[in-house]
Amino acid sequence: MNTQSKGLFAEIRSDFPLLQRRVDGRPLVYLDSAATSLKPDAVIRAERAYSEEYTANIHRGIHLLSEEASAAYEAARHRTARFLKADPSSVVFVKNATEGLNLVARGIGLTKSDRVLTSLAEHHSNLLPWMREATMRFVERDPLLPLDPAKVLQAVETHRPRVLALSHASNVTGIIEPIAEICQALRGREVLVVVDASQSAPHLPLDVVGLGCDFLAFSGHKMLGPPGTGVLWGRKDLLEGLAPLVLGGGAVTVVSGSHYELKPIPYRFEAGTPNIAGVIGLAAAMDFLDRVGFESIAAYEEMLAAKMETELSNVPGTRLIMSTQRRRLALAEVVLTSSRLGPDEVALMLSDTFKIMVRSGFHCAHPLFEQLGLTRGAVRASAYLYNTEDDISELANALRSILK
Repeated sequence: MNTQSKGLFAEIRSDFPLLQRRVDGRPLVYLDSAATSLKPDAVIRAERAYSEEYTANIHRGIHLLSEEASAAYEAARHRTARFLKADPSSVVFVKNATEGLNLVARGIGLTKSDRVLTSLAEHHSNLLPWMREATMRFVERDPLLPLDPAKVLQAVETHRPRVLALSHASNVTGIIEPIAEICQALRGREVLVVVDASQSAPHLPLDVVGLGCDFLAFSGHKMLGPPGTGVLWGRKDLLEGLAPLVLGGGAVTVVSGSHYELKPIPYRFEAGTPNIAGVIGLAAAMDFLDRVGFESIAAYEEMLAAKMETELSNVPGTRLIMSTQRRRLALAEVVLTSSRLGPDEVALMLSDTFKIMVRSGFHCAHPLFEQLGLTRGAVRASAYLYNTEDDISELANALRSILK
């Protein structure tokens, strides 16, 4: 990456107010973006504008403020559609990817006689909804390598699942899965492909038609947006047959003592008052990411990932787990191999002494940690477009100091 590009990302840091904070005189180093990303000024301003200038419920009133709020909310839907290269009527706002995946798992009418094929590398949010509704089957894989489309196809032919549910990128290893190639291999087979894009939406351009999947969900809080926001996209014909997860005001056109009629998609899936300010802020986050450009983001994050691989692999008393592919997230697991300290204790010391924020534990991925033989969990560092190579060096030096 050239000096000009590095300068661009150095300037981006000034857009994030939290990075200006000092604790005990020290700047914060934030390396927990795979859990929750920071918000830029543009997102904060968009949320604040709703609260200060046109607070009202949407689609329920005809007064000026309600019409302004409704217009901003629907503009966010159209913005999201452009982000996904999709039709706006196929964009459903939910509170997070977890709700979106539950909506699909419950809404397509699965029974325990149905099989859902997935991978042990999935986040719990892409395991538990399917586990409750159907019978699970798993693709055999090396958890430290991307899925092999041929093995996925073989598993589909063996198990004959109704659903294939996969993450686009791992929140544990940083591996990016070949979803488009998998969908291409499955073309013509009667299996619904559901993609958890929670970790890919912040880092990769998404084209739902190009991917070839049937449903896709992601959360706003991992991609510079507000918590409590998320998106479910689905093929329109499949959304038409999907049963809503929640019913109430805003989802119906007519209600009598014994009958109700649902609104058209996507509104039938958005009962109750939504996180209006949050959805408007999410649209601002998409604007921000598109202005930076995903090609630039990918190149910058690969530089950070390479720095992680170099620095964190040389910390005594640890083992590093991360993707070695050249298309990956800047995310690494530091496994403690010789210290009596556990991951939680190390993470707390990093926070309290060095003001470095990381995640510890099992990251809602217990089956994957069990498959990797990691009974105590790990310390995860996840970088994003506002991080620097110096952040990675500070983490490595702090770990050396703690584990000495």
